[in-house]
Parts: sequence; structure tokens; C-alpha cells
Amino acid sequence: MKNPGTFVFILLFFGAFTNAQKFEKLIQYVNPLIGTEKMGHTYPGATAPFGAVQLSPETDTIAYELNGKYNGEVYKYCAGYRYEDKTIVGFSSTHFSGTGHSDLGDFLIMPTVGKLQLNPGTADHPENGYRSRFSHQDEKAEAGYYKVKLEDHNILAELTSTTRVGVHRYTFPKSDQAHIIFDLMAGIYNYEGKNIWTYVRIENGNTVTGYRQTNGWARTRTVYFAMKFSKPFKSYGQKNYDGKQVYNGFWRKFDQTKNFPEIAGKNLKMYFDFDTNENEAIEIKLAISPVSQANALENLEKEAGNLSFEQIKAQTQETWNKELNKIVIKGSDAEKTNFYTAMYHTFINPTTYMDVNGEYKGLDQNIHHAENFTNYTTFSLWDTYRALHPFFNIIQPKRNSDMVRSMMAHYDQFSMKMLPIWSHYANDNWCMSGYHSVSVVADAIIKGNYDGDAKAALQACIATANKRDYEGIGQYIDLGYIPVEKNGTSVSNTLEYAYDDWAIAQLAKHLGETEIYNQFIKRSENWKNNFDKSIGFMRPRLADGSFKKDFSPLSTHGQGFIEGNSWNYTFFVSQNPDELIQLMGGKKKFASKLDELFTMHLPDEFFADTEDITREGIIGGYVHGNEPAHHVAYLYNWAGQPWKTQAQIRRILEMQYKATPDGLGGNDDAGQMSAWYILSSLGFYPVAPGSEEYAIGSPGIDHAILNLENGKTFEIEAINQSPKNVYVQKILLNGKEIKNFTLKHSDIMNGGKMSFYMGSKPKK
Repeated sequence: MKNPGTFVFILLFFGAFTNAQKFEKLIQYVNPLIGTEKMGHTYPGATAPFGAVQLSPETDTIAYELNGKYNGEVYKYCAGYRYEDKTIVGFSSTHFSGTGHSDLGDFLIMPTVGKLQLNPGTADHPENGYRSRFSHQDEKAEAGYYKVKLEDHNILAELTSTTRVGVHRYTFPKSDQAHIIFDLMAGIYNYEGKNIWTYVRIENGNTVTGYRQTNGWARTRTVYFAMKFSKPFKSYGQKNYDGKQVYNGFWRKFDQTKNFPEIAGKNLKMYFDFDTNENEAIEIKLAISPVSQANALENLEKEAGNLSFEQIKAQTQETWNKELNKIVIKGSDAEKTNFYTAMYHTFINPTTYMDVNGEYKGLDQNIHHAENFTNYTTFSLWDTYRALHPFFNIIQPKRNSDMVRSMMAHYDQFSMKMLPIWSHYANDNWCMSGYHSVSVVADAIIKGNYDGDAKAALQACIATANKRDYEGIGQYIDLGYIPVEKNGTSVSNTLEYAYDDWAIAQLAKHLGETEIYNQFIKRSENWKNNFDKSIGFMRPRLADGSFKKDFSPLSTHGQGFIEGNSWNYTFFVSQNPDELIQLMGGKKKFASKLDELFTMHLPDEFFADTEDITREGIIGGYVHGNEPAHHVAYLYNWAGQPWKTQAQIRRILEMQYKATPDGLGGNDDAGQMSAWYILSSLGFYPVAPGSEEYAIGSPGIDHAILNLENGKTFEIEAINQSPKNVYVQKILLNGKEIKNFTLKHSDIMNGGKMSFYMGSKPKK
């Protein structure tokens, strides 16, 4: 052969082509509109897997503050978009998915024609501003792509994204008054004074750079940007809404309102003017960076460069399809839509937080370089330690290892020497309770998925658990519980600390640290100090040791719990169900109490003061729309009645997850709700992360193949599975029967086949 190199190239190309052909087209089953109505708080816009950019529409401009107080209506806009709304105010580059609190919404862009208007107008009168009416009939959302017709301006808006670059395409009518509004004041959970400073620099006729610093949920957050237009703008300008200042400096010598190349202020809005022909498309590429404008420009060039909108869309959708093919299921179209949309939602967060050159901003606000790992942020750990990170340990082990390394970087750079509680954008916002990063760290190490220094990670866990001045930890260590008069969420904090201490104990045991194991396994029993045997419920205690007299196990408000009541939190002893069962009087009584939880009626009055809980997310008294009880249906396994676990799991799958915009019964919470759906649909769930064991439930799909990163596959089949055949008759793992309704992590990772034989009647 004259050119063996050519032959090798052909073989490599053919091999890559045939491998690519193995991927099923699974993005067709992703519907990003699921969860955008009512309580899901998801967004429909374009993002890449674990992308730093989440480019999505905003449907209103509700302020966080009203008459000096919290405005409850703003809660509906945690993701910026609300399916019930009829207008769009623009498209922003950053969003949270499924959270119950918010921030972000940076760099809002809105195309318009006609008279220039820099205010957003109102939902009732969009014509008084730059917003526009839209119809869901003219809207389409896919993995990595979103489009909508802006009716008031007769403009087609389309969005796609790389990891760090959001790409806009706006198709205009013929006009000599076409505008791109660039609103640097806009944001989610906005209020007066949130914007600290904004800087914009016009680099040339189609390139703009700058940054914005805000003081919100993340106290000190700076985001840099670089923006390129596909067509030079004919003119531009800005308006500063800062109001009068005593000192204006000598920049006043210039007219900075029109065609001035360098502007700064707290509250800025800009506009860029164009002449457009009929159906002329203007593309905008906007890259973000946590480090600098120069890095934002590099991100833009390296990821988007000269690629067209269609090329970027195709590239991102191919990436999504590859990620979704990590699990290939058989089922109806509705089942596939639920399943793959859930996978899509689990692969949004945590988000990449570093530039293409490896640089990122640390908790010390200095610039660091990620050596041989991807740095991540958006750690909603109170939610995601339960199922999302355990799911990653199966399907995304390398990413989860990098996430643990990101948590360790957080710890190393943080002046307080704590692992993250709820972190984003080089800040900890301290939301929710527990120190659940220790669970994620322990789970990853125990399951062999961390490539860092495990003993250093253990010491970081210990330091976090011993932070005495953080939310009652001192009292928890000294008394074994947190007095209710000292802390409004005293009981849930105690229970969550006890679980986390158990996770630390398991990690210490895994590493052969017996003394540390003994210390923390003893601390993990502190949950008993809030259990009132006389009534069979977890109950707040006073500093003198007595139980709080004015107590209701039904109420979610003022009883010592966060986003839940005692009926749900009493079962929050996932690390030791056997001892909880014993304290409750044995298996029969325990199962009866679970029965009551799932069959009782919880009147609205008992959760009226808790905005994260609504009727849609409740089954009996069990609150699936929030996280603390996500493991509870599996506890029937410990009570000797696994058929009831099977029935309840299938009931939850059917009632709480639907392929509709209002298909989620609660906040998706950065993918936790979706991870519960995926794992439960596959037939197992991590009741206590930090253990190698999964509790077995009832698979909701006929067949699945898990394509593992180690090159092996784990096959699951549910023979005779149907809406009526929810009961497990027999389970075989590689031909051997499982009788204890327990699956080990190593069983999955070693590859093989798990067969469920299903029937319509319980096997007792």
C-alpha cells in the first residue's frame, strides 16, 4: 500500500462512524417544558450538559421586595420562566434549574423593532416597553435549542449554547429601526441595590466586553462577558438609572449616552441599532467567564469561533444525545419522555465553573487553575446528596469525582475551612441545613469514585462537622440535640447532622480510622434525643431537656423543622431504620405508621406557611414534592413488607411525574426530583448514601441497559411489568436469586443482568 497513513485514517474514521451509529436518537424524548408550570421551577432554554451558560427566556420582572418586605410572588420566578405567562421580556444567560430560591438572570437581551423603549413594560401592556406577547403554539424547546415567535415585534427568537457561550439568533422583519436591547439591570430575585457595579467596553463595531457584580444569594458575585454580533451595529447608546450622586467625577465632560465606547455604573441599559432586511437573521454569541473579559473572549473563540448557529446547535445536541445514551430504555413514548427529560434535568447541575484555560475564581476571590479536573459550582446539597450524586456515582463517576475535588477546592480556599453547604459562583449562600457535602464525599470515596486524597477529604469532613458556631453545631455536640429556643429548625438540623455524622463514620471505617469511626458513629445516634417515645414522633426539645409542649406533628411551621413536618421527618433516620423500628414498637407498628402516612389527609392549613410544599406534591401526608422523605417509601423493606414499598413507589412514579409542563409535583431542586424518578424507575434507590447498598423497589420500565464508564453494561429487565403488575415475584442477579431486596453498588459496576419477575398480587 502506497499510503498506510491514509488506510489508518479511513479505519479510524469508519470506526468512529460505526460507534456513532450505535447511539439511539434519544434527544427526541427530551421536553424541557416539563416542570415549567406550577412548582417545577425548571427553565426551557438552551444549555449544554453541565454548562456554565443556561440561555433561557424570562417571562416577567417581579421584584423580590414589596413595601419593604419579601414579595411572595417572586417565588414563581426562580427559573425566570413561568409557563402560565403570556409575555417574554428577554433572554438571559444564567439560570438555576428547579430551585426554591434564586439569583442569576444575567445579561438580558431582547430584540425589538420600532420606537426604542428601554423599560420592559408590563404583562398587561407589553406595548409600553420592550417585552412581547408570545404563544406556546409558536414555541419549541429541545435539548440544546429553544425558539419562540415574539408577536409584538414579528421576530423569531432562537437560542442554542455551548458550555460557556450562549448563542442567540433573531430573524427580523424589514426595518430601519431594529434594536437589540442589552439590559444589565435585569436579574432574577432582583431588588434595589443588588447591582453593585457594571462595566461595558465597546471593542469594535461588533464586539462588546464587560462585567457585572451583584450582591444577592451569592454575596460577592462577578460575571465577565464577551459578546459578538454577526453584523456590525450602526449605532449604540446607554441609559444610566443610578440617580443623582454627590460626586460625578470628570467623566461628565463626555456625552456617554450615545456611541461612547466605555461606560460604567450600577444600573445600566444599552441598545444597539441596526437596519434589517425582511427575514434577516442577526446572531449574537455571548460568552461568560468567572475570571476576566479576556477569558470570556477566549471562551467565545475556542468554543464558538466561526461556527454558525446551526453548527453549534448540532454539536450541542450530539453531545446531549451521547450523554442520554448512558442509559437506553424500552417503554412507551410517554415513559421515554419522562425518563429522558429526567436525565436531561439531572445533567444540568452542578454547572461548569472554569474557563477553557482552566482558570476559575475561588472562595478567596483569587484566581486559581484547575489541575486535571473540571471545577464545578451550583451545589444544592440539601437536595442532591440524596439521589443526584449517588446517581452520578453510577452514570457519571468521573464528573462526580471532579465535583468532590471542586468541594475540596472550596474547602481549601475558604477562610472558614468548611465544605460547601449550598454554593454557587465562588460563594456559599448557606441555604438549608445539614453539612451534606460530607455525604457526597463519603459516598464517592466508599464507591471508589474519587481520585484525590481520601484522608484529606476525611479531615475536611471532620472540620466541617466540628464548626461549633455554625447553626447549632456547638449545642448539638455538647447536648446531643439543638434546643428549639436557640434554633427554629432545631429538630431537622439535629436529624440531618446525625445522618451526616454517620456518613463520616462510614468514611473513617473505610479508611481504617477506628477512633474517628467510634466518635462519629456515636454522634450519629443523636437523632434519638429528639424522639419522643410517648407519642412516637420527633419533637423539639428545650435547653432544660424537656419536650416542647405546644407541638403539632402535622404542621410544617414553627415546629423545629425545615420544609417539612414531624410526620415526614420522624422517618428521617435513613442510616439506621432498624433502630428506629425498634423504638417505634417493632415492625408491625412501624409499617402501620407508614400506612397512615400514605393514607391520611393533610389539610391545607398545615402547610400554608411553607411555599415549597403544595397539594400537587402530597400523597396522603407524604410530601414527595420536597426532599426530606424521598427515602420513606423504601422503608417498608426494613419492616418486612417489601410489597408495600413496591406499590407506593409505582404510585409515586405515576402521580408525581407526567410528560406535561405541570408534570412535576414540586421543585426539581437541581435534579434531585428527576434523579429519584430515574433510580426508582430502574428498580432501586440509595436510602443511605455512604453505604454500598441500594434498596430495591419496583421498576417502572420494561428494560434498561446502563452503559457504564468502565466499559461494562448492566442490564435490567422487568418481565410482565405493567401498571397492574407492580409487585415483585422474584429477582435474579446474574441468574442467582436476591431475597433481601438489596443491591450492591459493586453488583452494578461489575456489569451483568438483573431480572425482575412482576405480578399483579403481592408476594408475602
